[in-house]
Amino acid sequence: MGGSGCGKSTLLNHLIGLLEPAKGEILYDGTSFTKAAADQREAMLRRLGVLFQSGALWSSMTLAENVGLSLQQYTDLSPSQIREVASLKLALVGLNGFEDYYPNEISGGMQKRAGLARAMALDPEYLFFDEPSAGLDPISSRLLDELILELRDSLGATIVVVTHELASIFAIANTSVFLDVEARTITARGDPKELLHSGNDAVRRFLSRGAPSETGGTHEQAR
Repeated sequence: MGGSGCGKSTLLNHLIGLLEPAKGEILYDGTSFTKAAADQREAMLRRLGVLFQSGALWSSMTLAENVGLSLQQYTDLSPSQIREVASLKLALVGLNGFEDYYPNEISGGMQKRAGLARAMALDPEYLFFDEPSAGLDPISSRLLDELILELRDSLGATIVVVTHELASIFAIANTSVFLDVEARTITARGDPKELLHSGNDAVRRFLSRGAPSETGGTHEQAR
């Protein structure tokens, strides 16, 4: 979490291999992702699912085809089995019956959910979300937060969310890292509800929308 320009999305791009770190390395379960050979890295990438800000759905494909694309590429499932799995993933995100719709035929919130279904296609161990609430109205944003929590609990996946939306931070996170745009590094770690009352002024201002520290910004204020 952190303000605009602090490097949240850049960090996520390093974690999923779209950028290479200038120094240091990324490890998953003690195995270096950064130093892995190409075939090993590809195998590790299949353990990750990503929901990008825009949803990044192929406009020329139906929702079922979008979800089934990675299954077609990385599994030996038949077309009918791929369709069945795609329907299941779409049902998990509340899009049962929308298999044959195209992205431009559904709302922005539904596009985000379809993107999430695609991210879950290969049953990843880690799900990454880059500003999932971007462009959504408050109600759609809250529903997406609730869906993320439901999937975390039902799938047992580790959820990594990049966001500056306070309502989402308090609703989703049980641990967080704060990227400070001025210090250009991580300056705090922990449960955001606890960091709200920490001695770090920058974190406290961020989590209380800039309210003076003496007012004791609260979760309710942040919402």
